[in-house]
Amino acid sequence: MAAITEGVARKSAGARGFAREFQEFLLKQNVVALAVGVVIGAAVGKVVSGVVDDVIMPIVGLVLPAGDWRQAKLALGGNNAILYGDLVGRLLDFAIVALVVFLILRALVRRPAPAPAPAMKGCQFCLETIPAAATRCRACGSTV
Repeated sequence: MAAITEGVARKSAGARGFAREFQEFLLKQNVVALAVGVVIGAAVGKVVSGVVDDVIMPIVGLVLPAGDWRQAKLALGGNNAILYGDLVGRLLDFAIVALVVFLILRALVRRPAPAPAPAMKGCQFCLETIPAAATRCRACGSTV
């Protein structure tokens, strides 16, 4: 009976160790942050697709020639054809989606202002450029 209890205790400790190791993996490898990013990315993708399909494409439809231009094709014989209308439509969709994503990101994400360059001065002996607050030249060791 003691051997069975001892075996169960070892398996339980092993399971706890595995669970702890798995938890550390999730936290250290940023798996949770990646999952959140994927979910948010999918939601943003739906919003962008909605803007493109419901707002921009109707306006593009007014500018393009009448008819179902996405069905345009070059017949090769039999049932074979090059569907250039579909290809042009996909390229146009991609360009519009990329533009909308760019505009949204540009509006939401601001770049930090570049840090000002540190003040520098030149060593009068060796002409090495050194920080303005330096009291000795790092190249020749003279007092500046």
